[in-house]
Amino acid sequence: MTEGRQPARRWWILAVICVAQLLDVIDLTIVNIALPHAQSDLGFSAGDRQWIVTAYALAFGALLLPFGRLSDLIGRRGMLMTGLIIFAGASALGGSAPSFAVLVAARGAQGVAAAMIAPAALALLSTTFTEPKERSTAFAVFGGISGSGAALGMLLGGMLTNYLSWRSTLFVNVAIGLVALLGAATLITRPPKVLDRPNLDVPGTLIASAGLCVIVYGFAGAESHPWSAPNTWAVLAGGVLLIAIFMWWQTRARHPLLPPEVIRDRTRGGANLAIFIGSIGLFGTFLFLNYYLQETLHYSPIATGLAFLPMVVAVAVTGGVCTTQLYPRFGARPPIVIGMLSAAAAMLWLTRIGTQSTYTAGILGPLMALGMGIGAIMAPAMIAGTTCVEPRDAGIASATVNVAQQLGGAIGLAFLNSIAAATLTRYAAGHDGTSPAVHTEAAIHSYTIAFWSSGTILATGAIACGLVMRSGSPPHMQIPTTMIHRS
Repeated sequence: MTEGRQPARRWWILAVICVAQLLDVIDLTIVNIALPHAQSDLGFSAGDRQWIVTAYALAFGALLLPFGRLSDLIGRRGMLMTGLIIFAGASALGGSAPSFAVLVAARGAQGVAAAMIAPAALALLSTTFTEPKERSTAFAVFGGISGSGAALGMLLGGMLTNYLSWRSTLFVNVAIGLVALLGAATLITRPPKVLDRPNLDVPGTLIASAGLCVIVYGFAGAESHPWSAPNTWAVLAGGVLLIAIFMWWQTRARHPLLPPEVIRDRTRGGANLAIFIGSIGLFGTFLFLNYYLQETLHYSPIATGLAFLPMVVAVAVTGGVCTTQLYPRFGARPPIVIGMLSAAAAMLWLTRIGTQSTYTAGILGPLMALGMGIGAIMAPAMIAGTTCVEPRDAGIASATVNVAQQLGGAIGLAFLNSIAAATLTRYAAGHDGTSPAVHTEAAIHSYTIAFWSSGTILATGAIACGLVMRSGSPPHMQIPTTMIHRS
């Protein structure tokens, strides 16, 4: 597609897409800081508290693939706008929730809407920017939002909770959603008639949704149940079995929900693996650094959020350089491998934290290294994961990228948190667990073990992605001019 045939207002469309994506990613963390205040206000137990996070993750993770394919069927503009309307309505309901049950239901509805928004937004980005140089720039901006949104959510959540109330962390989504909805309605044109319309794979949709839901539920439950519990492994095994059945069915279905060629390609498959592993390290780091800064160094929620800002800048700058300079020349493999090694080094650097550590000497450097690593991973991987697919499969390819990010975050939080919890228990049992000083030392020890584990995962991911992905400048598929794709 030539430069002249690209949408004239494509950079404004990029702004709308980024605002919509911001809704999805900040909501993974914006409510977390407000949870203690919501618990005090609504009177639910600490055990129930995880469901406010889990309800969102379950709906989001389970419905990404079906909504990705539906966006190919009914149009990405319509899917995006519908998701924004539902997200704004669910946020208003959650912000005014009179009870725990209503709040959980609202969070679930937010997850449903997020699963509609995420693949539609990324597919619109992929089909709006087709000229290689502009495509790289657009994905750099989008990747920066995706990679730093969790940190922005923590900052915004801390500010709103501190100055207003926990309810404002939900109400703010109404304003963001309406801005994005107005932009989508005025800037994104209505799609023409589709000549190559995919059909919906109903059995595949049901199996994939069930499998992803069970896997996310299993890892979310592992945060409160030990890995030694048979139920934990039974649930996860059931989810893996369902996904295996789904993949088998995709090779036989007449109109597969996830065409095997979307992930069979080494570059696209490796890109999804990179996003999955990068998300494990990213979200695990947010969790433990959040605990460390607030509970050990006694930072306020606002100060904690501000502490992550240098990482946000590093993600944006590095993502821009990698997608506009490195990716067009060398492809996705070099920046992804280097990014994973940088993130792994940051994890190992963080193992040196202690009770007397300062932000400048002990935290800032690792955060910058992590930001550079995540920026080098996410933006190039998002381009590679959605490149060279048929236009009618852009939505499902985008959904697959989002599934990798969502599952990586859920698995990272649950797995690393369980390791830290077990380490904390063992350390306290071998020392005087009633001493406040020992409790602090035990907490720091658990964080460092989690950072070692995360660093090992990232270093292993660098090797795996280096072996799987191809080298060389990326191919740029020309979209057939006879095919009118769905906007």
